[in-house]
Amino acid sequence: MSSTIDQGAAKPDDTGDTVAGVPRRRIVVASMVGTSIEFYDFYIYATAAVSVFPHLFFPKGDSTTALLASLATFGLAFVARPLGSIVFGHFGDRVGRKATLVGSLLTMGIATFIIGLLPTYHAVGILAPALLAVMRFCQGLGLGGEWSGAALLATETAKEGKRAWAAMWPQLGAPIGFFLANGLFLLITLGLGHDNSDPDLDGAFLTWGWRIPFLLSAVMVMIGLYVRLKIEETPVFARAVERGEKVQTPVTAAFKTSWRPMIIGTFVMVGTYTLFYIMTTWVLSFGTGKTAANGGTGAGFSYSNFLVLQLIAVLFFAAMVPVAGLLADRFGRRSTLLVITGAIMVFGLTFGLILDVDAIGEGRMLFFLVLGMVLMGLTFGPMSAVLPELFPTNVRYTGSGISYNAASILGAAIAPFIATWLATTHGVGWVGVYLLIAASATFVALLVMRETRDQSLDSVK
Repeated sequence: MSSTIDQGAAKPDDTGDTVAGVPRRRIVVASMVGTSIEFYDFYIYATAAVSVFPHLFFPKGDSTTALLASLATFGLAFVARPLGSIVFGHFGDRVGRKATLVGSLLTMGIATFIIGLLPTYHAVGILAPALLAVMRFCQGLGLGGEWSGAALLATETAKEGKRAWAAMWPQLGAPIGFFLANGLFLLITLGLGHDNSDPDLDGAFLTWGWRIPFLLSAVMVMIGLYVRLKIEETPVFARAVERGEKVQTPVTAAFKTSWRPMIIGTFVMVGTYTLFYIMTTWVLSFGTGKTAANGGTGAGFSYSNFLVLQLIAVLFFAAMVPVAGLLADRFGRRSTLLVITGAIMVFGLTFGLILDVDAIGEGRMLFFLVLGMVLMGLTFGPMSAVLPELFPTNVRYTGSGISYNAASILGAAIAPFIATWLATTHGVGWVGVYLLIAASATFVALLVMRETRDQSLDSVK
């Protein structure tokens, strides 16, 4: 792979406050609002997978079996995400970034809205979890194409030397979406008097209240579409088209010319994914699970109290994303991430101590959540710069998307399931060991990865 045009050799209006006539603030909003909506959709499912679906879609058997079945459908979307990255990556590298971003947003939004309309197991039997699984798969397809498109929109329009800072804006969609999703669930559960530790199957929340966050996603999708239809194609992609660098089948070209960076990129993301879904999905089931005195292995927090703790912690996640962007531009992607990943490995060794169910209280749990979310913001912030920088323009959408979403299978799809099983059978300390192993794989990948801070994005295969 060789560079043909220096990153700074952009068109004159690409270096100031506009890019191809479009204000940079509009590009920032377009890259961030879409990922906020996508992650909102994803997180309301994650929250419902713990608090709603085990009761309404997988009611047979004991509570642990129902929870594991629900988390299995949660993981189904991660299987779909690499397929989504291939499908949307094809159009993103062939047709363009803008049109593909609109398509991924619609796919995710429509599937989420339909989940809010689904009948439950008590109404249609086995058809209910089957339909839920199909919609979850469609959610995964949409998100599989969303992230890489938003990352490319940010990186391919960035000012010289500020690429990680520009790329951190779509990363902010993760904490924003999480805050909106869990904040809305908190308001609904408090308003309807729902207690997750003693759920009332005939109560308002489990009868109809849980559907509200899914149905409201339609409003957010319309806002996202409006913003994205107001932007133009990225100048980097436009110049690649002018030079005749488009390939007929991007996925074939990516595996032929860029298989090594796809493998490296996948493992660079594994530790980040594992940390995030342990700190959001698994920890919710652990924090609100029954205590040993009640026949469980959880911490016994009320659902609403635990959501408040998570919402506080996610603010630290959001605050660290821009810090990570500044650090990655100043010290380089590789050096920054090596230090952060090392810290995540150490964090994994503290699980057994901090999450001791015999001594845990709100203060200790909040400390654990904040520490994990600080590390999450620092490791997640640079990723939308790192992965696109590994690939040439003509396969960048496909290559970065496949790496990001293949990592989702290895790091995220199985994380809540494995963590729940480990905590139940071997103790919560082993969840930290699991995180340590995943972060170690990322550390090795970063050692192998080249520094990409000064890599031109105007490149050919």
